[in-house]
Amino acid sequence: MTDPSARKLSHLDAAGRANMVDVSEKAVTRRVAEASCRLLCEPSTIARISSLPKGDAVAVARIAGIQAAKRTAEWIPLAHPLPIDQISIEIEPARDQVRIRSRVVVTALTGAEMEALVACSAAALALYDMVKAIDRGCVVTDLRLDSKSGGATGDYRRAQKSPVPGDNGRGE
Repeated sequence: MTDPSARKLSHLDAAGRANMVDVSEKAVTRRVAEASCRLLCEPSTIARISSLPKGDAVAVARIAGIQAAKRTAEWIPLAHPLPIDQISIEIEPARDQVRIRSRVVVTALTGAEMEALVACSAAALALYDMVKAIDRGCVVTDLRLDSKSGGATGDYRRAQKSPVPGDNGRGE
């Protein structure tokens, strides 16, 4: 792998100014990006997520993630608007957290990494909005790109790390 300090930032021009990347010379290919994050909450909050008065929290969060992915170029100033072929969001409540995963597929000139990350962010924020009345201490954490395929830079898959025993992600 190339030393990160040897590579240039793609969204800066030669003078160091923010610049939208010219993708017109790239090939249209199928590109897939997967991302994830976690919403850490009290176990009692997780137990109540499916029965909150605002409705089906998981379904609302899934729709929020899908909507946000489709509007990524409005959230991220230098992102290109993309014709999204498919978006899936998985939301899995566990004892003291909700795991959120997204998968975005495009056939385009550029990848869908930002769309996958925005989808996870919005889904987590929608869940936070629904539970904040009972648990303002929730934390959205570990937002990350898990994998991507397609395009000139090739495939990427994050190395899996084993979880730290006893770590609930809150530093406690």
